[in-house]
Order: sequence, then structure tokens, then C-alpha cells
Amino acid sequence: MSITSFLPPVRTLMGPGPSDVHPRISSAMARPTIGHLDPLFVGMMDEVKSLLQYAFQTKNELTIPVSAPGSAGMETCFMNLVEAGDKVVVCQNGVFGGRMKENVERLGATAIMVEDEWGKAVDCNKVEEALKANPDTKILAFVHAETSTGAVSDAKTLCEIARKHDCLTIVDAVTSLGGSELRVDDWGIDAIYSGTQKCLSCTPGISPVSFSKKATDVITSRKTKVNSWFLDMNLVMGYWGANTKRAYHHTAPVNALYALHESLVMLQDEGLENSWARHAKNHQALRAGLEAMGLSFIVDEADRLAQLNSVTIPDGVDEAAVRGQLLNEFNLEIGAGLGALAGKVWRIGLMGHSSRAENIILCLSALEAVLGDAVKQGVAVAAAQEILGA
Repeated sequence: MSITSFLPPVRTLMGPGPSDVHPRISSAMARPTIGHLDPLFVGMMDEVKSLLQYAFQTKNELTIPVSAPGSAGMETCFMNLVEAGDKVVVCQNGVFGGRMKENVERLGATAIMVEDEWGKAVDCNKVEEALKANPDTKILAFVHAETSTGAVSDAKTLCEIARKHDCLTIVDAVTSLGGSELRVDDWGIDAIYSGTQKCLSCTPGISPVSFSKKATDVITSRKTKVNSWFLDMNLVMGYWGANTKRAYHHTAPVNALYALHESLVMLQDEGLENSWARHAKNHQALRAGLEAMGLSFIVDEADRLAQLNSVTIPDGVDEAAVRGQLLNEFNLEIGAGLGALAGKVWRIGLMGHSSRAENIILCLSALEAVLGDAVKQGVAVAAAQEILGA
């Protein structure tokens, strides 16, 4: 057998991630590889840190890209801040709160669960009660934008509650960074992680993280070693830290960081608030089209993410067959439901470079064609265009 080059088709990615990669970012990855300790590369690293501080809206010195995908960013936050015997209040309103719980328990700490219905925002009153009942809690952990449901929670209020109870916060912003309002310093977030493959229009494989001064002090004064050598910020800071001679820690993914740099330059050029507004407007257009054809959302409007839309499946429709037909006939990817929502919803992403008018029109017209008599025909595109043209 002779294996030849892999040549993937051109897909339109409108699932829960990855999103479409902007051509500028693909081009950036093809630039010449230089050494990860090359002075020019080190200079670019400093620019990446500055650009990430802008994206996160923070002045945190320890704001860096972890050389691995968003799940590693999650582990970076938990590994560095949680020690055996600690108590962590974990909010779960979807799949990814459950992953937070896994991290806590694997580190020998206790997870106090605050659970809400999938598709609902985290209940701030329940969090307050949990912290009152557990005054020795060290950390409050929650998902800002729950990718499995499309619900956004009130990060600002949750952080205020945590501070009132003298807790650190760990926040999952994998789907919100660049697409939803997110203000790390103003909201008082202590540790936050994201991914490059969603609203940053970049390739998968890098996880931006940021730690407040308070969180950094906890890391440097730990009683025990961080359980992961690779993710130990005490070591990584020697490579990414400011005002220091860069110490070798690992071989950074040079070309992937070119891509991240380019994506962050594009975010800077568009303007962060303009990016938030673009995602919001495109969501309204998609929503208008979906509702015109008779489809509905599982998340209440006030708690609904613009960039991740969980849409109910009409009665009698084979959801997997629809996704397969969209992929095979239209080169269009949308996502399936996860966990408790498996088989009940489609997840339609409008993230980063995927959040474009032409993608919305393609998605609506393709869904009409595939769903046939299960939806109202000939109305979706016009409804969306009314919003897009406004």
C-alpha cells in the first residue's frame, strides 16, 4: 500500500468548533519556521502576550498561550491553583462544568457541585448559598459560555460573589473569547482559559490563559509541586515571563503561534467590541431565518450565546442523517447535541471567520433543502437578509 498526501475538502464549519480559519491565518502558518529561542521569535512572543491581554481585557502579566488545546488550558488553571484537600465549588450547566469536576477530583480536592438545568445560565443565588454553606472554599469554577448548550452565564456577578466569600475564580472562556463581552480585570477573574479554534478564527491547538496577581501568588507559594511538569506555571513563566532571560522549557509550536499572532492582529484591527457586535448581529440574522422556518432555540433569549446556537430538532427527523446530508451534499458541518442533549438539538456555530453573512445564507438554504416538509419553505433566507441588510 502506498499512502499519498492527505487533501481534505473545503468545508464550511458551522459546528461547535473548530470554526473556519481565515486565509490570512493559514498563510501565516506557512511562513518559514525559526527557532523557538530565536530573538525575533521571542519578540513575537511578547507581541502575542500583549495582544492576548487586549483580547482578555487584562493587564495580567501572566497572560500566555499554552502549547496545547483548550482542554490543556483548563488543566493548567486547575493544576496550578488546586491542591489535594482543597474545596472547590464547581458550577455545572452542561458538559464542560463536568470536566471541571473531573479536574478537581483527580487532584485529590473536593468538588462541591452547583447544578443547573442544561440550557440554563448558572444560578447566582445557588452559588451564593453553596459558598455560605462551605466557608472554607478556595475556588469558584464556572463556564462563562457553555459550548454544549449555547448558554452564557453572568461572569461579572459570579466573580463578585466569589470575592465576597474570599474565593479565587477559574473561568472557562473557550467559546466566549473574541465573540462575547469578556472583561477579565473589570470583572475580577483570577484564572481564565480559552481556545484558538473558536471566535479567534485560528487553527486548533493553542490555549490562551491568564492569571491575576492574586492567582500567581497562590501558584508561587504552593505547598506541593504542581502535578504536571509540562503545565507548571512556575516553570513555564521562565520561558514566557517578562523581564527575564528566556529559559528553555519546551519547543514551542512556532508556526501555530504565527497563526495565533495573525488572528490576534486581525482582532485588534477589527476592534474587540466590533467583533462582539458582529457576532451578535449575525446571530440575530440566523435566529430570524431559523424561526421563520419553524425551528426554535432551547436557551432563553437573555441567556443565549450569539456564537453557539442550540436548535431543537423537528419531530420525526433523523438528526444524524440531516448532518450527514449537509456534510456530503453541501460541505457544511453543524454539530450534534452532547450529553443530556444528544439527539435533541443541533449546535450551529457562528464563530470567528465562520460568522459571516454568506455562511448564514448557506446554512439556512441547505437546512430548508434537507428538511423539506418538516419546515416552512422559502422564508428563511429573506428573514435573515432583512437583519443582515439593516
